Amino acid sequence: MPEGVNSFGQSGVSRGVATGGASSDNPERRGAALLSQSDLNKTFGAWLNPLFSTGYKRRLDEDDMYQVLPEDRSENLGMDLHRHWDREVQMATKELQTPSLSKAIIKCYWKPYAVLGFFTLVEEVIKVIQPVVLGKMIQYFENYDPDNYKALYETLGYAAGLSICTILLALLHHLYFYHVQRTGMKIRVAMCHMIYKKALCLNSSAMGKTTTGQIVNLLSNDVNKFDDVTIFLHFLWVGPLQAAAVVGLLWLEIGPSCLAGMVVLMFLMPVQTTFGRLFSKFRSKTAALTDNRIRTMNEVVSGIRIIKMYAWEKPFAALVSEVRR
Repeated sequence: MPEGVNSFGQSGVSRGVATGGASSDNPERRGAALLSQSDLNKTFGAWLNPLFSTGYKRRLDEDDMYQVLPEDRSENLGMDLHRHWDREVQMATKELQTPSLSKAIIKCYWKPYAVLGFFTLVEEVIKVIQPVVLGKMIQYFENYDPDNYKALYETLGYAAGLSICTILLALLHHLYFYHVQRTGMKIRVAMCHMIYKKALCLNSSAMGKTTTGQIVNLLSNDVNKFDDVTIFLHFLWVGPLQAAAVVGLLWLEIGPSCLAGMVVLMFLMPVQTTFGRLFSKFRSKTAALTDNRIRTMNEVVSGIRIIKMYAWEKPFAALVSEVRR
């Protein structure tokens, strides 16, 4: 796959940090500097400050951007996923089963993605702790006693804890989304590489069944779902734990009345599922219409000389207008 189809989601962020946003004649130096940054700079995003400084002084151009990291290049990502896919095909062949692309993706990316689940868990735990600490502080002011220094010191401790929780929440939230979106980007780019490679290896019969519109849809629309699913997948197991903790806290505060809210949430879940399936159905119809539109436009562009020669502009203009509606 051409390197022009690299993981552009990282190209503007990780195309090297070496020059501090300054142009360099050596692209490898620009790309290698991010690897030499300290963990502290990577954690707090300080490695982007030189680029921001350059952008503040003048308009950024392409030479200011950093090279894509080696582990984010489309060729490396695609070959890595392709190795897992070949293993999956071999195992499925031995067991007389159909190979699963999902299994290949999971085996390729489950380790770094599983680590991100820890960030999600800690973040949601902090979200549960925050209202508890805030409640303790409010309780102090409700029962305010100027002579009770012990309660005052405890409240100051709660205030410090609340501040620390807020800082940790902001830090973990952005770290999680940065890394999880990067993981989704890697899966998307690897899939684009495999689609590109597969399209070059199609035989004549498969080419007759596959249209350009289908390939364009796969590369431009369908693969983007990996960016979305990686963000919210961890909440499938963290969500129930958080809900149980919240219900427990509410039970201590208001008693069985808290179950009414949970009943409403449980009632809304099938409604959301229904709407999700409905949107998926509409999306499938939209993809089919997009495929038809792209195929028609390609045929018109390919045969534009014939159309001009026989003065068929108006009929084909009407056809193009129809498929574009």
